[in-house]
Amino acid sequence: MKTIFTLAMTTAMTAAAFAGDIQTDTFKTVGGKDVVITAIKHASLRIQYDGLEIQVDPVAKYAPETDYAKFPKADVILVTHEHFDHFDRDAIAALKKDGTQVIANPAVHRMLGSGTALTNGEQHVIAKGIKLDAVPAYNTTSGRTQFHPKGRDNGYVLTMDGLRIYIAGDTEDIPEMASLKDIDVAFLPCNQPYTMTPEQVAKAARTIKPKVLFPYHYSQTPIKNVVELLAGSGIDVRIRNYQ
Repeated sequence: MKTIFTLAMTTAMTAAAFAGDIQTDTFKTVGGKDVVITAIKHASLRIQYDGLEIQVDPVAKYAPETDYAKFPKADVILVTHEHFDHFDRDAIAALKKDGTQVIANPAVHRMLGSGTALTNGEQHVIAKGIKLDAVPAYNTTSGRTQFHPKGRDNGYVLTMDGLRIYIAGDTEDIPEMASLKDIDVAFLPCNQPYTMTPEQVAKAARTIKPKVLFPYHYSQTPIKNVVELLAGSGIDVRIRNYQ
């Protein structure tokens, strides 16, 4: 059954835990539960669902600095790969508590010496009704393949009560994206030469066909180009604080 959900977005400000604008998007699952996604920065995001705290690629010192000690402790931490703007031991330590699941690609798992390692194609059940699929993330363009070689890094598809969220990690518009089905929310990176150009993001989005697209990891890329390229596609492109 195709996922049915409603969309809402709120923007707020607080001095207690964060600096600047807090941008959150709320999605409802098939069962009517809220999934709240908070944009932190660059490739870092927070997902709240059914009392669980999920942090994706938490990095403290990548500008702007983030004090993860001010966040709730995480039940799950996902790490796509070992680059400094995705993997930060200090941020992970600040978020961990007894029972925190740290799930990462094999290289990060080796560096940490703990947690759960997933390779491309593997699946992990996080909790009842929540599963995680590790999917490929790599460069294909000549002269870029050394940045993210095939088979090393992960993207993730997180499925919660039927809601499917694709977090691409650092990748280009790879052929494996065509096999991703029923994606409700997609996070696609956009900063050449390390990930995708706006044109590649638009091509990837048209392949995946998510209901909602968040371009992320975009640094100084003119991200409005993605919105223009996907005009009329039926994809809801949302620009948040993911520089």
